[in-house]
Amino acid sequence: MVRKLTREERRRARVRRKLKNRAGEDRLRLSVFRSHKYIYAQIIDDAKGHTLVAASSNEPDMRKKLKSTGDMEAAREVGKALAERAKKAGVEKVYFDRGGYLYHGRVKALAEGAREGGLDF
Repeated sequence: MVRKLTREERRRARVRRKLKNRAGEDRLRLSVFRSHKYIYAQIIDDAKGHTLVAASSNEPDMRKKLKSTGDMEAAREVGKALAERAKKAGVEKVYFDRGGYLYHGRVKALAEGAREGGLDF
């Protein structure tokens, strides 16, 4: 018996499918996951199946620096930290995979922080 996908899973698959259609270009994927308490981001090379760079508000140094780990300020700082680490790894251009989340609030703040840090998407 085949399991029916939830709305969230269908939305996530739709976003990922659109990104795969543009995969011929030389860009990596910036993937976002958010929970109620934290936000996570990673840059993934889908051709090799490797995560090159990752950052989250759950890291010890981030938790010390931030007042709260689940707000828009934390998301912006995670985006800046990810962009800084990506620059060191030689990554400049990425696709933004919002993971089925609306481009609003913490997801948008993370994207803006990554742009401020120098990532191009």
